[in-house]
Amino acid sequence: MSTTQERPAPSAGVPPQGQVANPVRPPRVSARRRRPGMIALSLALIAAGGAGVAVLLLQVAQRTEVVTVVRDVQVGQVLTEQDLGQASVALDPAVKAVEADELESVVGKRAAVELKPGSLLAPSQVTKDSLVKAGEQLVPIGLKPEQVPATALVPGQKVQLVHVPAQGAAASESESDTTPKTLAGRVVKASAAAPGSGVVVVVDVATAAADGPTVAAWVAAGTLRLVLDAPDGS
Repeated sequence: MSTTQERPAPSAGVPPQGQVANPVRPPRVSARRRRPGMIALSLALIAAGGAGVAVLLLQVAQRTEVVTVVRDVQVGQVLTEQDLGQASVALDPAVKAVEADELESVVGKRAAVELKPGSLLAPSQVTKDSLVKAGEQLVPIGLKPEQVPATALVPGQKVQLVHVPAQGAAASESESDTTPKTLAGRVVKASAAAPGSGVVVVVDVATAAADGPTVAAWVAAGTLRLVLDAPDGS
């Protein structure tokens, strides 16, 4: 009896003897489609970021050293170095400010308006002239609550000083037929009065030197009223 020899089964992946294995194909990778819209958006964001950085650098490069106010300065007060400071800011071309290298030129001048801490100093806010001009006198006028106008009193505002009869006094026949006497004035400063005086605001008014004594007499007699002139052009 013949003996049959069994051939071992070929291992998986191993070609039978005498056969050549086929080349293995690499896995197929699908190419991802790039969306033109996403590419454009990415480029736009990159461009915007670069522009923002450029603007920031430009603003930093264009910062200007300017003069600032560091404490309260009343109208007419002479400016000192202690009243002023310096800051580096990016100024809009429309903003006019005194530059730091001009600080010495404003020391010794007077405040033309009331100055508040933290604000930039503008050239128009200082003056080398006295607020009381030659040929004028300064008369303080105390205003009671019912005499204070709703409109804020600001330096330079033109006013009329009106003489009215004293309360309870009968006007003479000649006075009753004529309009009240008025004198022109200009507000130099307005500030709060001392508590308990019955007066809430004291207004320094510049008037012609010839009218100063008359205005002072009206104030002492309590027969003066202050009337605001309309702004120019209104």
